[in-house]
Amino acid sequence: MLVRSVSGVIPTRVQPVLDEVRPLAEAFVAAGQPLYLVGGIVRDLLLGKVRPDGADIDLTTPARPEEIKKLVAPLADAVWNQGERFGTIGCRIAGRDYEITTFRAESYDPASRKPEVSFGDEIEVDLARRDFTVNAMALAVPEPELVDPHGGAADLAAKVLRTPLDPDVSFSDDPLRMLRAARFIAGYGLEPAPELVESVRRNAERLEIVSAERIRDELDKLLVTDDPSAGLWFVVDTGLADHFLPELPAMRLEQDPIHHHKDVLAHTFAVVAKTRPERIVRLAALLHDVGKPRTRSFGDGGVTFHHHEVVGARMARDRMQALRYSNEDVDAVRQLVYLHLRFHTYKMGWTDAAVRRFVRDAGDLLPELIELTRCDCTTRNQRKAATLSKRMDELEERIAELREREAIDAIRPDLDGKQVMDHLGVGPGRHVGEALAHLLDLRMEEGPLGEEEALRRLDAWWAERADT
Repeated sequence: MLVRSVSGVIPTRVQPVLDEVRPLAEAFVAAGQPLYLVGGIVRDLLLGKVRPDGADIDLTTPARPEEIKKLVAPLADAVWNQGERFGTIGCRIAGRDYEITTFRAESYDPASRKPEVSFGDEIEVDLARRDFTVNAMALAVPEPELVDPHGGAADLAAKVLRTPLDPDVSFSDDPLRMLRAARFIAGYGLEPAPELVESVRRNAERLEIVSAERIRDELDKLLVTDDPSAGLWFVVDTGLADHFLPELPAMRLEQDPIHHHKDVLAHTFAVVAKTRPERIVRLAALLHDVGKPRTRSFGDGGVTFHHHEVVGARMARDRMQALRYSNEDVDAVRQLVYLHLRFHTYKMGWTDAAVRRFVRDAGDLLPELIELTRCDCTTRNQRKAATLSKRMDELEERIAELREREAIDAIRPDLDGKQVMDHLGVGPGRHVGEALAHLLDLRMEEGPLGEEEALRRLDAWWAERADT
């Protein structure tokens, strides 16, 4: 069963959305103002893509903001107008958030990303200013009619990514669209049109006028697609990465040019694709080998990258700070990059103390570190891959065994500061911190000591200090 529109055939799966927006749509139509679903919701409905429960719904209308507020007020539980100067009024109706925007026909200053907003009266003009044809479709409500002046539905079917206008115009208007293209290439399996690719290459440097925060947010959206690989290759091959993440093209070098092993960049993208689509572990996967170009050296044994995890941790921190990531995000990714090689010393045999230190250093990031370490193995050598996997299984079993015996997820000295001061008869000071550090080292090396043994060891340590 299909719902037919003036412009074509609309799938029946659209009906629940039509029913949901009907009261709002009827209020607008009764006032002589058409109302359209627009943007991502139209694209996803045509694809049959399941939208998250409670996802916002975007609509557009020729009505001006003041009239929009009047029309939604009798229906809405809440109304907000933070975007009113751009023509957008937000409201909540029956638990769903809507953003309703007046048709726009804005122009841009070539030296800025700030648009000069002007309101329009034609849906076709509004759609022409949107980023890609697959997003430049509107669906009239409550009676469905697809408005698709740029062939977005056909492009969806053909899996082609194009801009409604000349791409040079579109990307000049908002250079972030070039990076957004990478997300649609990866997330929707779209092939960029040749003219789009060439335009990005010509205009890549314009990305530099876009704020770091907007670039960061778009990068995050790309990274959490199911497989970001195609989008990541796009940003490198077009030169976009040179302007916000130059560490990526710098990794386009062979791990071992003698044996022609997979280059560092190809390996990196493979690791990213193997990790789960979660922001922090994906960022760590993207940056885990950024230190290799700076540490590559050649010797009798071939190519080496000594201490690339140390150099890479600093580089990851600097790049993420430049992209305005939070301190928490920076610290997490830096630590994962720094620790991602720690596991490989396990083949030499780890004591319980080494396992404890591994868990302590990873902290709350232990699951992410284990996943990154597993995914870092992209070798085609099945025997090597099996060996590494078995070794990681053994380490996880060791961690589980220690967890059963000890509270290794929150390793602390067997005594606290008050106990140390009371026992030694001293007040707060440097020596208390030194005593706790000594007790923590003992805890790491030997496991739980118990209070009595910890006090005995404290006395011995204190006596040695007195002798020196």
